[in-house]
Amino acid sequence: MAESSRPFRCGVLTLSDKGARGEREDTSGARIQEMLRAAGYDIALYGVIPDTRELIEQTLTAWVDEQRLDLIVTTGGTGVSPRDRTPEATRAVIEREVPGLAEAMRMASLEKTIQAVWSRGIAGIRNGCLILNLPGSRRAAEENLAAVLPALPHGLEKIRGSEADCGQV
Repeated sequence: MAESSRPFRCGVLTLSDKGARGEREDTSGARIQEMLRAAGYDIALYGVIPDTRELIEQTLTAWVDEQRLDLIVTTGGTGVSPRDRTPEATRAVIEREVPGLAEAMRMASLEKTIQAVWSRGIAGIRNGCLILNLPGSRRAAEENLAAVLPALPHGLEKIRGSEADCGQV
């Protein structure tokens, strides 16, 4: 997985009003954790919070700045309903956007469904941590993560400061 000996520390954050109230099981967050563990990532934090922009911003900031995670994968809140505010919250806390990840996820989803055009998820870096927004449905989250998972170790190593050449795999 990683070029360095230290595994990547990850957080999985589900954004769901119903999930936060205990009215819906979080199948997408569970599946994301399974996929990351299988790829050798250390799941350090997991949470389910409501689709409230301020709370999303506070949680992302705390997980990055206080918990020093390498990767945060969010699920939910990337559509166009009135409560979908994950991309806005993410954009408010990141320092640099990484549009290629979101583009790759949407391209992979478009191969499966035209409804992927409604996904607004983004990816970006804050204080040495990559934040990646996935859709809320289990299937869409799984497909989106699978589209970029092979690319993550290299990017995360570069974020850590690796000086390895990008062209060498």
